[in-house]
Amino acid sequence: MIKKIISLTRVQKAFILLVIDVCLVPLALLATMALKGTRAEVLFDTLLLRHWLLLPVLMVSAGVLCIALRMNRIKLKDYSSEAVGRSMLMAAALGIISAIFSQATGTGISSGFHVIFALVYFAAYFGSRLLMVWLLTQLYRRSRIFTRVAIYGAGRTGMALARELRAVDGLVVYAFLDDNATLSGMNVNGLPIFSGVHAAVLRDRYKINRVILAMPSVSVDKQTFISKRLDKLGLEVQTLPAFSQLHGGDELMSRLLPAGPAALLMRDPLNEALTTGCSAYRGANVMITGAGGSIGLELCRQVIGCRPARLVLFELSEIALYNAEAEMRVLAEALGVEIVAVLGSVCDGIHVIQVMERNEIAVVLHAAAYKHVPLVEMNPRVGMANNTLGTATLARAARDAGVKRFVLVSSDKAVRPGNLMGASKRFAELMIQDLAARAPKTIFSIVRFGNVLGSSGSVIPLFQEQIARGGPVTLTDERVTRYFMTIQEASRLVLLAGSFAEGGEVYVLDMGKPQRIGDLARRMIAASGYSVRDAETPHGDIEIVVTGLRPGEKLHEELMVRKGAQATAHPKIIRVREDHLSELETAAALRDLRDAVDRGSDAEVISVVARAVREYNPQSLPKSALQCRIVEAQHAADVPAE
Repeated sequence: MIKKIISLTRVQKAFILLVIDVCLVPLALLATMALKGTRAEVLFDTLLLRHWLLLPVLMVSAGVLCIALRMNRIKLKDYSSEAVGRSMLMAAALGIISAIFSQATGTGISSGFHVIFALVYFAAYFGSRLLMVWLLTQLYRRSRIFTRVAIYGAGRTGMALARELRAVDGLVVYAFLDDNATLSGMNVNGLPIFSGVHAAVLRDRYKINRVILAMPSVSVDKQTFISKRLDKLGLEVQTLPAFSQLHGGDELMSRLLPAGPAALLMRDPLNEALTTGCSAYRGANVMITGAGGSIGLELCRQVIGCRPARLVLFELSEIALYNAEAEMRVLAEALGVEIVAVLGSVCDGIHVIQVMERNEIAVVLHAAAYKHVPLVEMNPRVGMANNTLGTATLARAARDAGVKRFVLVSSDKAVRPGNLMGASKRFAELMIQDLAARAPKTIFSIVRFGNVLGSSGSVIPLFQEQIARGGPVTLTDERVTRYFMTIQEASRLVLLAGSFAEGGEVYVLDMGKPQRIGDLARRMIAASGYSVRDAETPHGDIEIVVTGLRPGEKLHEELMVRKGAQATAHPKIIRVREDHLSELETAAALRDLRDAVDRGSDAEVISVVARAVREYNPQSLPKSALQCRIVEAQHAADVPAE
């Protein structure tokens, strides 16, 4: 039935409304006589025998007025204050026509009758429209043809959005979601408000299949968290830009953006669930370092789906650990997984091995690292101590505690590193490669990938914040390219690669073709409903400003140094061969790095890095004394400095 109603043309719908408006005339006349106390025999004699012309005159008049006032052209869901005013005018006109006709024909009907008729007709007209709206809404809510929507955010933006969406065909708004507990249970514009934690209840009650986040003032991280939570419920999530960007209902739907950064990839992301790789984690005690970070937290979400016996969240940041544990607790209760939250640093060898032994850890996923290139470049000693010495400490503790699998999450910046962050990761890889050859009871492996869309400190949140402020969007260089992958893709493939490992492998994730950051910025500006302001379009909305490469930043990243990559059981996971240091060279480099860190000398730390990581090629020009030390160290190691 609903399909037949939907398939009606605008002309057919207008005709049906015209017929209804005309047919209300005899009903209103009968109701008026009933209100006046007219008996049935008198009604038959008065209306149908002596004054039979009154009925067709009023019905014809109703039809003419309906067409003249375009009442049958107003959509039912648009029957608002203006339409109500027109229906009042139409009812009053019919009352006047009835009075004039009665006086001209001498029927002797009292003037009060015509006033009551006009009021009854208006009431019937108004009631019929409300009834039709209610019936159609009930049909739509039970139909799978229409998109059933909830709006997250019951503020001014959300309410305005609900009004705008009423004009969108094929879409019905059912309710609001809001984290403000005082609003729960209230109604706004006829729509109920549910608490954000009751999204599953709303989904089941109204069969909601889409949620629109109408909270432009909320931080990007909070919106991402809400989006992920709703996505786990099987709901499609869209975000709304700042309401100041909306210029009318016709443009509204084009300004709704897919929530999450995956839509910005110019390829199909990997969305398959982790299945084959779960066997390495199911029933095991798993420890994830950096559990509160972008990658670490997503690894937690993926691992917990494999139903480990125990999941240990190891994190340096107290607030990050608190938030990670709160989210994991909810999932763990449903899956029967024990959650252990541990606050600590990977550089604390005593604490690390105690945690591993106490929890009988079988798998370690090492995602803890300082990853922001400029910050590590300005703090070389701290960066190397955490990323390299911390990895060595953790890996040796895993070996001594009898851990079965150890997976190092590495970066494409470790390939021919041009900055200290990349060099610290490559140094860490060398430590793992060395241990893999000398620890038969523990399978050590490395998984290397590029930039993750939407992670903390990445270009996506930065560009979003700059666009929300009205620009400008800052770009280091128009030529810069980077490999990109979603957090979900990267985490699934890390776990899968870790399950493949037999010892010492370096895995690289297939991230497609590198993308120009400038093109990404332009896509984000366009997706937000703005235009780029440049020489060709001086009246655009958002300007892109080139600031120059930051210290240690490369124009292009790589995923491997040597040729000869090998395929694995998964098409997006590649095994590569990388050179590594001998056992003596590794031990000497690690000793020298510890000594330099203990002496508190940034220059000595960088000198050690330059000797150990032979392909290290700092991008900054050697202007300072510290940079001259780097060049000297490279020459001493017979590595050409460019």
